[in-house]
This record gives sequence, C-alpha cells and structure tokens, in this order.
Amino acid sequence: MTIPNLITSLRIILAPIFIIYLLNEKFLPALVVFVIAGLTDGADGLVARLLNQKSTLGSYLDPLADKILLVAAFVVLSFRGFVPSWLTVVVISRDVLILLGVCVLFLNGLSITIRPSLISKATTCLQLATVFVVLSTEYFHFSAGFHRLVYWLTGLFTISSGLHYMYFWFKVISNGAKGGATKAAEG
Repeated sequence: MTIPNLITSLRIILAPIFIIYLLNEKFLPALVVFVIAGLTDGADGLVARLLNQKSTLGSYLDPLADKILLVAAFVVLSFRGFVPSWLTVVVISRDVLILLGVCVLFLNGLSITIRPSLISKATTCLQLATVFVVLSTEYFHFSAGFHRLVYWLTGLFTISSGLHYMYFWFKVISNGAKGGATKAAEG
C-alpha cells in the first residue's frame, strides 16, 4: 500500500460521510467534506508523481473514488430536487457505458490501459464543479441562470466524453479483430 493509495482510500472513506450530510441537507458540512475529498484527489496524484509511487492499484482506485463520490452526490442531489434528474441520468449512463465498454473489451481478450483524455478530465471537473455550485449556492448566491449553464455544460461534456469512449472502443475492437494488439485508451 503506497501513500497515494492511502490518500485515495481516505476519499473513499469520506464518501459515506458526505452522503449522510447530503441526505440530511446539511450542505455546509457536506461542502467541507467534499472540498477535503477534492484536495485528496489532487494530493494523491501529486504525491504519486513526486515519490514515484504510481501503481496499478492506484490507477483503479482513483477513478473509483471519484465515481463513488460523484454518482452518490448526483443521485442524492437529484432525489432531493437540487440537480435536474436528466443530468443525473446522463452522468450515471456515462459511467455505466464506461464499465460496459471495459467489460466488452475484456471479454474480447483485448487489454487496455485507460488514461483519461482531456475531454474526460474536463467532464470530471465540470461534474465536481456542479456539485460544488449546488452545495455552495447559499454562500455564493449563484443565480438560477448560472445553475442552468453549469448543468448544460456538464451534460454536454458528459455526453461528449461518453461518445469519445464509444468511438475509442469501436476502434480498439476493430483493430483488435484484425491484429489482436494491446491498445492504450485515451478516453
């Protein structure tokens, strides 16, 4: 277990605490936990690079920790009426699509290394920003128009990222069927 993996594990541990605060609509404590989780997201990658402790486990744990936090946030915020349900469906659909794509590639005997693309990173940032905006509206007084803009941008990037993954997987399957080569995903 490396230091970056321990930091990522802390983010996973923070997720249920965050969810409990959200369920009880205690947005300030939820926001504090969310910001701490966000800081651990940056810290684990930085520490991994500085200490040369990148690991296979970390490459799985880091996106998993993000997904646990974000999917839970979108589900609870949508259920409570703070985020549009269509956006939650888009966010979860993309994550399910990613999981299914990896499974299909695995079942076809194609091994891949997933490295997030620029659009995927932007999508995650926008999803995090959406949760931040919702939780901090009382403190920053964001307008309804600003909320709609954030929702639509997040939805657009989430859909674009999902389509990017699909394009990549069709390309890998097509090339894999021809040559059986290992591919690296930039999705």
